[in-house]
Amino acid sequence: MTVQQEAPTEGITGSGEALEVWIDQDLCTGDGICAQYAPEVFELDIDGLAYVKSSDDELLQSPGATTPVPLPLLRDVVDSARECPGDCIHVRRVSDRIEVYGPDAE
Repeated sequence: MTVQQEAPTEGITGSGEALEVWIDQDLCTGDGICAQYAPEVFELDIDGLAYVKSSDDELLQSPGATTPVPLPLLRDVVDSARECPGDCIHVRRVSDRIEVYGPDAE
């Protein structure tokens, strides 16, 4: 019997591209839709704005802070970006920083 080990999936898409997500707090409306879709990635802070969280569940409050998009949560993160009323969630490839989901995606 062969045991197959799973490859790490944090921040990797089905095509093998590593993705990261960040939130532009200047545009955040504080609706919390992102935290409803992907509470492992997004959280509302006491200021009423959404922020990304590190893989250690630490709130990243620096402007432009990014966190990897875990493959199991990719759909939830993408849905968050699509449904966000503030259009402030940006998902981009780590390799070339091209936005693939969000307001600046082509």
